[in-house]
Amino acid sequence: MSRPAPAEPVKLIFSVLAVSPQRIRQTIETLASGYGQPDYVSPVLPFHYTDYYSPEMGGPLVRRFLSMESLICPDRLPDIKLAANEMETQSLEGGKRRINIDPGYLAKPHLILATGKGYTHRPYLRDGIYADLTLIYRKGRFHSLPWTYPDYADAAQQKLFEAIRNRYLVQLKTEEAGHLFSVGGERK
Repeated sequence: MSRPAPAEPVKLIFSVLAVSPQRIRQTIETLASGYGQPDYVSPVLPFHYTDYYSPEMGGPLVRRFLSMESLICPDRLPDIKLAANEMETQSLEGGKRRINIDPGYLAKPHLILATGKGYTHRPYLRDGIYADLTLIYRKGRFHSLPWTYPDYADAAQQKLFEAIRNRYLVQLKTEEAGHLFSVGGERK
């Protein structure tokens, strides 16, 4: 029989996509006010993997990835996705989004993204939010899956996530996992 145990804390990450690095910078500042300071912010990266967002957001699009210094309990992911959706709604100009924010988390074995779209590989969490198993960590590196988005399957992006994962592992070793969270799921 398995014995339920508290979830191990995870590393909160975001992808922020927009046409302007300035808008991304403003979004990162807003995210920091809600989730604490980032401990990693990628350079501005061109987003050329799909034109899915172009009709709504224009182009060319750029992206930055970030990870937050504070670890979280993984069950907070639906709330974070709903808050990100609200930020996107607040960015509307002429009925069109100006930013796209994709939250997720890194854990030892995988990278999970939050989405509002269900699919065979996306288990339902709650409140209309699903978990997308995007990458798995095995044999010293991340691996994509048949459904992994091309940008997350990119070797350069996976190296970026491996560096964030290494930072996360150091955090787990240096902080007492049993004392990371208060009752409300926030880090102490």
